[in-house]
Amino acid sequence: GVATSGTVTDISKGMIDQAVRNAEQLGLQVSGQVADVEELPFDDASFDLVVGHAFLHHIPDVDQALREIMRVLRPGGRFVVCGEPTRKGDLVARRLSRLTWWSARFAAAVPLVPNNWARSSEELELSSREEALEAFVDLHTFDPERLAAACMRAGAVDVRTCTEELTAAWFGWPVRTFEAAVKPGVLGWSWANFAYRGWQRLNALDRNVLSAVVPDGFFYNVGVTGVKP
Repeated sequence: GVATSGTVTDISKGMIDQAVRNAEQLGLQVSGQVADVEELPFDDASFDLVVGHAFLHHIPDVDQALREIMRVLRPGGRFVVCGEPTRKGDLVARRLSRLTWWSARFAAAVPLVPNNWARSSEELELSSREEALEAFVDLHTFDPERLAAACMRAGAVDVRTCTEELTAAWFGWPVRTFEAAVKPGVLGWSWANFAYRGWQRLNALDRNVLSAVVPDGFFYNVGVTGVKP
């Protein structure tokens, strides 16, 4: 593999503990430390590789986070950040998600779904309030070009971006939203297989066909990588 040991960080100790357990099951030597990416508790030039997933859009000061990543990298070291929402892709996906959620709530209230499927109105209302909290933690969306420019401002070279999930996101967000609107476990294996296989096929379409003709900014996820000179 790329690495056999490393350090994981998060602001949540519970997330770190789970990551360390996962690493142990894979035979990896991983330590964990609670840390804020805007002020990493590591010396300069501590790591050869920094990898992160779906965290930059939660960070108040993205530029500072990128500077810290560059600081802790050794010369020639690489960072890889994946799973960040694009501005246009996130807008479309969230609108589809909201439409699905309100449709599911309407179907449960009429009811248009079996009684043993529908969650109670109290549960649905609680989920709606919890979903509204995302506005407090989902702080940013990104245009691929601007994300690359931010990395270069932080001192990175050989910066490249890659986007993924167009139709797969249009499918996946409503699927997950519908799953959240019904009781856990009622949809069964056939639904799970439909959801997984459907996402796989659409992701392949996005990757092999649509990525060549659709502008990067319309895809849902953007990843970026760069090197410390």
